[in-house]
Formats: sequence, C-alpha cells, structure tokens
Amino acid sequence: MSKPTKLASAKSRNSSGGIPFVVFVGVFGLGLLGYVFSQVVTAAEAHPSHWLVALVGAILGGVLGWLWYRWRGDII
Repeated sequence: MSKPTKLASAKSRNSSGGIPFVVFVGVFGLGLLGYVFSQVVTAAEAHPSHWLVALVGAILGGVLGWLWYRWRGDII
C-alpha cells in the first residue's frame, strides 16, 4: 500500500461552492447606497420608492460583484 499524496486530498480553489464575498459586498453596499441616496433625493413620504431603489441597487451590486469575481477573483 502506498501513502496518499497531498495533491489527492487537496481541494480545488474553485470547488468551495457558495456565494463569493465580493458579491455580498456588492449587494449590501450598493443596496445601502441606493437607499441612502434615494432618501436624500426624494421626498420623505416616498417610502416605497426608497425600497425599490435599494432593491435595484442590490441587484446591480450583485451583478457587478459577480462580474468582478469572474474577471478579477475574490477580494479577500
């Protein structure tokens, strides 16, 4: 019997699964930024529009974060 090599038990860098950290940063960062920006720009009574802008910002942040991950890798 031979000893198993370290390469056989090593995990691939891309096989970790889950959502990359840069996508979370994009979703929460642009979602929060969109909400705060809509609070500043719109009237105080336009509450549903604040959440809509935050949702659009979060979706855009997720897409941009995923594209960043595909092109440049994760940020940590």
